[in-house]
Order: sequence, then C-alpha cells, then structure tokens
Amino acid sequence: MKLVECVPNFSVGNDDQVIQKIVNSITAIKGVTLLDVDSGVDTNRSVVTFVGDPHAVKEAAFQSIRTASLSIDMSKHKGTHPRMGATDVCPLIPISNITMEECVELSKSLGKRVGDELDIPIFLYEMSSAKPSRSNLSVIRSGEYEGLSKKLSDPKWKPDYGPSTFNKKSGATVIGARNFLIAYNINLNSKDKRIATDIAFEIREKGRSKRKPNPKSTNLLDGEIIRKKDGSPIKTKGMFKDVKAVGWYVKEYNRVQISINFNNYKISTIHDVFDAVCKLASDRGARVTGSELVGLIPLEAMLDAGRFYLKKQNASLGVSTNEIIEIAIQSLGLNDIVPFDPKIKIIEYAVNIESDKLVDLDINSFVNEVSQNSPAPGGGSVSALLGSLSASLCSMVASLTYDKKEFFDSKPEMSKTGEKAQILKDELLILIDNDTNAFKAIIEANKLPDSNAKEKENKELSMKKAIRLAIDVPFEIVKLCTKVLNLCFDLCKNSNPNSISDIAVAAESAYAGLKGASMNVLINLRDFDDKKSKLQILKKLDNHLKESSVQHKKIIDNVHSIIKSNG
Repeated sequence: MKLVECVPNFSVGNDDQVIQKIVNSITAIKGVTLLDVDSGVDTNRSVVTFVGDPHAVKEAAFQSIRTASLSIDMSKHKGTHPRMGATDVCPLIPISNITMEECVELSKSLGKRVGDELDIPIFLYEMSSAKPSRSNLSVIRSGEYEGLSKKLSDPKWKPDYGPSTFNKKSGATVIGARNFLIAYNINLNSKDKRIATDIAFEIREKGRSKRKPNPKSTNLLDGEIIRKKDGSPIKTKGMFKDVKAVGWYVKEYNRVQISINFNNYKISTIHDVFDAVCKLASDRGARVTGSELVGLIPLEAMLDAGRFYLKKQNASLGVSTNEIIEIAIQSLGLNDIVPFDPKIKIIEYAVNIESDKLVDLDINSFVNEVSQNSPAPGGGSVSALLGSLSASLCSMVASLTYDKKEFFDSKPEMSKTGEKAQILKDELLILIDNDTNAFKAIIEANKLPDSNAKEKENKELSMKKAIRLAIDVPFEIVKLCTKVLNLCFDLCKNSNPNSISDIAVAAESAYAGLKGASMNVLINLRDFDDKKSKLQILKKLDNHLKESSVQHKKIIDNVHSIIKSNG
C-alpha cells in the first residue's frame, strides 16, 4: 500500500471550534488516519499530522485548506510564529511504496486545485520547487502576511499556481514534497551541557569553529579558536550531511542530551550517528546510556538500524521484522528514559486503517473464521497462508543451518536465503487479507444501483475493476509461492540434512498454496471479458503450473534421496 504523510500548518491555535472544523474536514475523508493535532496559543498555530493513500491524502489536504480559508481571517491574525496564510505550509512526505517524484506530482496537483478553486496564491517549495531560490520555506515566507501584497506585485514572486492578486482573508499557501524529518535525542550520563554541545558541533553538517585542543581538557570547547588573518574563525565541516544538532540539559531526565534532527535519514542514518556519538562521548569521558525518539519514525529507518547491528554481530539477517525492530530498540537504547512502543512510534504501525485484519487473528480465531457460512475468507486467503507458512519454514531451516559450525562457509548464503524467505512470508501475509478484500469488492460492486444509464455504467466499471482485482491477487499468490518453491529447492542442496523433512513440508505447502490460488484465478477469469488479457493470463498461469510441478517433484525426490542416504 502506498502511504503518504501530510503535515499542514494552520494559522489558528486559540479557537477550538475552528481547529475542530479543520480536523473534521480531514477525518471525513475515507482512507486517512489522523495521527496528531498540536496547537499553540502563543503561536496561534496548529500543526496537524495525518497519513493515508495518496488520493485520500490529497483530498483531505484540499478540504482542510478550504475549511481554513473559510474559517480564518488573516487580516485579524496575531501570533509569534512566522506565517503568510490561513494554511501557511502543507508538506507531503513519502512514507512507504511511493517515490519522492510521485509526491512532487501530488503536491503540484494539489497546489493547482487550491489555486484554481480557492483563489489562493500557491508557492511550491522543497523538492517541488522549480526554482532553487524558492526551495527554502523561510525565503518564501520572508515578509510574512504583512508583506505579501507587496511581494505579489513583484513579477519575480509570481505564484506557481493561483492568482497574483492579494487574498486579504486567506493570504498565500506554500505546498511541496519533502523528506521525512526524524527528531532524535541521544542521552549521556552527564549533567554537563558543554559535553553535549561539543559532540553536537562535531556531528552536525554545519560543523564548528576549528579549535586547538587544550591538553588539560578532552572538550574541544576548552581549546583556543583558530582564526584567519582577518580574525574570523576557520570553520570545519561536521560528520553527517543533512543533520542538525544541539546539546541541552533536560531537568526532567536529570541529564544532558544531544538533540538531533535528520533532514534525510537515508543519507545519514540514526545508527551511524548513534555509534559516532558513542565514540565521541567516550573520548570525552562520558557514556551514552541510550536514546529517545521524538514523534514518529518510518519502519525503513528502524529496519536499517536493526540489520546494521545484526551484521555487526555476524548474525543471520533472515529473521522476522519484529526481531529486527527489537534488535534496533535494544542497540539504540530506545527504552532508556521512556518506553518505546513500535505500534505507536513507527508510522506504518500507527496507521490503523484496518483494525480487523485477518492476519491479526490468532490461529484458533482464523480457523473458526474460515469455517463460517460465508464465502470469505476462503480458498485464496488459505492459499496465501499456506505460502507464508512455507516461507516461514524456509527461514527456519536457513537459520538452523546458519547456526551450525559445520556449515560455517554457508553462512552468507543462508543469511540471504533467510532474508528472501522473510520478505516472501510478509508479502504472502498481506495477501491473506487482500484476497478476502478482493472478493468483498465484487460483492459491493454487485450491490450498486443500476436504475439508469449512468448508474449502469458505473456499476459495470466497478465490476470490471473488482473482477480484475480478484484475478490479480491470487495470481500474485501463485507467483510468490513459485518463488518459495525455488527457495525450497535451493535449501534441499545446501542446508542441514537434519531439517530435510521441514523442507518437504515447506514444498508441499507452497505447492498446495500455488495450486489453490491458481483455481481462484481460473474461476474469476470466467467473468473477465477482455479476451486478449484473458489469454495472456492463462498462458502465464500455465507456465507457472508446469514449472512448479517439475520443481516440486525435484524437491520431493531429493528429500527422499537424502532421507535414505542418511538412514
């Protein structure tokens, strides 16, 4: 699922009714989850955070901007925070399964609609800006609302969308795509703010003034600044790009922290910065006790950290997502001062769009759900489950082989196999619900009214989409189960022979899942009226069935051969 975050800033913080109107306009859009509303009275500003699929997020953003334009009069606005419009800034942030380029196009589409329909001047910023001079928010917002009329009269400041005339009530809005910002604090066993500040200067991209070390101190702040001939300090670059950092004392925690903002966590990772701070602290006689995440973090950043520390331990990467996350939590000390709950702190988990997913049921509940007198969940979901169980067994065998001394040379291969198996397991787990949802989409499309030509056309189009989805989902199960079978074949040749019966069970499960899902493809193809696509699908399906039949036989023959040879 594609997931986008939107964090619009509205110029209202002291009127609960207006704030609630804006929030209601967001939550009214299906497919959007509200994560946070942070309002400040002195700033007279509210920052709202919500996530969802791209289409839903764009619609919710537009409706919230529209509501703000109707409810906020900028000519009467007072607040301590810089601002230039009722909706001051509206960033769109790619979270998962969506590119920055897609978010840029999304922001442009949103900006055009706001400009055209609401008559609000729109300036694009960050990744969406076509002009380098306009990429920085503070530059665009210079002069604020009070200077906006004059700015718009300057041809250099022609808006990207909307009118060049001053909108007295709504002001102007800045829209654009940007990277996810991570706010992260590293804790020290010290109350000395100068130690934290010294380390912050070392790691931040901005760097510091170059100093001559003081032989009596480990803190560079105690050294003399080295200056140029004109008296200005010589500057040195910091260790990490797109990182901002300061040192401060937190009375509540009775210790100092290095407070860090990651503008691009893919360029500078939290684990690299954490390890660097550990060394820098040790050099200064201090010790890192752990860290604290402020706000939310993308799953990718946590998985990258977990895998990094697993590699350092020379441990297999073929473990579950939950285990990788737990390694990251332990390694970074994220429970040091406040508990770290992945369900709350990881943005993909915090989005609770579907609270009644089949994969969240226990075994007993799932089996009982399948046994009910309803057609879904049915064979497709069970086929996906069989495939995921097969992948799980492959991961288990790879891990058991990885840990055996006599298979030391196979460690790299087993780690990669385990990783592949875990990915396939997770993809197949998602398809358990997707298959049931695809069937439900057909039911819902069948219920649509068809009393007139327009309704009939809409119903027919909805049915076509639903049927195609009901074909594509089980076909994906077929393809993934084929990949699992290939893993079974590879493990047959290179894994611990004591686990060969587990490989056999994995192969039988994957083959059963593949065959079962293929039946779902065939039965739904009956109602598919695109003959050309139908023939292409049938040909591809036939190829998968033939190849998997051969592969399945090879695996089972190998299993019997290994069992006999070790008997």
